[in-house]
Amino acid sequence: MKKLPIGKSTLRKIIKNNCLYVDKTPFVKQLLDDDNGYWFLSRPRRFGKTLFLDTLRAAFAGEKELFKGLYLENNWNWTKNYPIISIDWGSGSVTSAKELRDRFVEILNEHGTNESLTFQAKTVAGKFRELITKLYKKYDKSVVVLIDEYDKPLLDNLTKIKAEEIREELAGFYSILKSSEKFLKFVFLTGVSKFSKTSIFSKLNNLTDISLSKKYADICGYTQIEFENIFRDYLVDVDLTKVKNWYDGYNFLGSNVYNPFDILLYLSEKEFKCYWFETGTPTFLLNLIKEQNYYLPKLSDIKLSQTQLGEFDINHITIETLLYQTGYLTIKNEFSYGNIIKYELKTPNLEVQIGLNDYLLRSFFSPGSILVDQSNLSDSLYFILFENKPEKLKNVFYSFFAGIPHSWYRKNNISHYEGYYCSVFYTYFNALGLNVIPEDVTNTGNVDFTVIINNGVFIFEVKMKSNPVNALDQLKDRKYHEKYSSHKKEIFLIGIEFDEKSKNISCFECEKVYTE
Repeated sequence: MKKLPIGKSTLRKIIKNNCLYVDKTPFVKQLLDDDNGYWFLSRPRRFGKTLFLDTLRAAFAGEKELFKGLYLENNWNWTKNYPIISIDWGSGSVTSAKELRDRFVEILNEHGTNESLTFQAKTVAGKFRELITKLYKKYDKSVVVLIDEYDKPLLDNLTKIKAEEIREELAGFYSILKSSEKFLKFVFLTGVSKFSKTSIFSKLNNLTDISLSKKYADICGYTQIEFENIFRDYLVDVDLTKVKNWYDGYNFLGSNVYNPFDILLYLSEKEFKCYWFETGTPTFLLNLIKEQNYYLPKLSDIKLSQTQLGEFDINHITIETLLYQTGYLTIKNEFSYGNIIKYELKTPNLEVQIGLNDYLLRSFFSPGSILVDQSNLSDSLYFILFENKPEKLKNVFYSFFAGIPHSWYRKNNISHYEGYYCSVFYTYFNALGLNVIPEDVTNTGNVDFTVIINNGVFIFEVKMKSNPVNALDQLKDRKYHEKYSSHKKEIFLIGIEFDEKSKNISCFECEKVYTE
């Protein structure tokens, strides 16, 4: 039985170590046939971009022995190979433009040493141009340039003053690719984000962006067919439905795909965990959510245009775009009206739903403090719902809000808004992996949120104490529960009111609704 390719991001290591490989080489042939020359692909981190880039490298280097049994073995001109420049920004980090220049010089010098080349140019951009032209003259062949994680130096400094300085430095490097076109055979850049209104892509404006191309939608990640065929020896006694709920669901206008990082670790450990999420959550993203007092229930109803989805401006970062490009949201549906195309987004799977919301509970709602007995509170919440005893929820959430330090409220005024408290509840229930419907639409109005489990429906309305309308009365008067009268479950109406002064629950009312 072949091994799982855990921790292997080069084709040679996978093949030589007798590991399983999901054949993505038809896309390599398609790129060459399309003959656009310059390509860009955006995908979330740890999604197989590096492996695909190395597969490109091996093909252009003429390493036919690695492609035995793969599509490209008989669909590639192996009589030709090309000089290759590989640049990987994925390892390490830089904190200034100087560090960026120094790192790039190291990369260029390494290529120069391997090719017995020396540089006369004084500037970094000049050395890059010189490397391209000298390789072209040395081999009398066009050069292939492969750049992995092109945007990482910028993403690492996105919220810092030096971001624009680093952006301009990168733009200077990448502009060489445009001016060196006559020496280049093929250029491919990967990254997490595509930055708009910046000189990076304005100077490299001949790139073909395939991030939202339906033809290339499945270029990274595992489709259901690939997953079941390639890994079938590892799927004995595996609950495929549960695996799908946990790790499938990413979509880039093609098939739903699994995150390779998650699947490989799950098949190795056979335990459902947040493998991908725990490898690193961008702090700047969560800080942005806090700074903007973002209403978290909005995450279940986001619609973005093609431009909004594919690009963002570092001077005007939108949370929704960032959540999509970093992998916390994915495409649920594509629709259009007139000439405008829009995309409805969703959380891809249970891993992201649980991981993101759990992280928010630990770091967003109580920054700098210890969230008292959070695990015990979550366990209590779970069993309370499944025992259909929602009246016990008051103590759980009262303890939660009591654990938030008063000093944090002094820095914020969001305790005055119902949306903040709705966000807390929404996040808590989502962290348990429950079916939560925020802004639940009925024929008489919108419910703040509804939680549906196997044996019960829980309908919540949250208000401030200063609001003259009683939360439970509103639920009853508008008969929100009638939407679920055919579900044959026990239905509970739960009205919660918060006191702005005490910053905690002042009124908690619960009533079971009997429906025929």
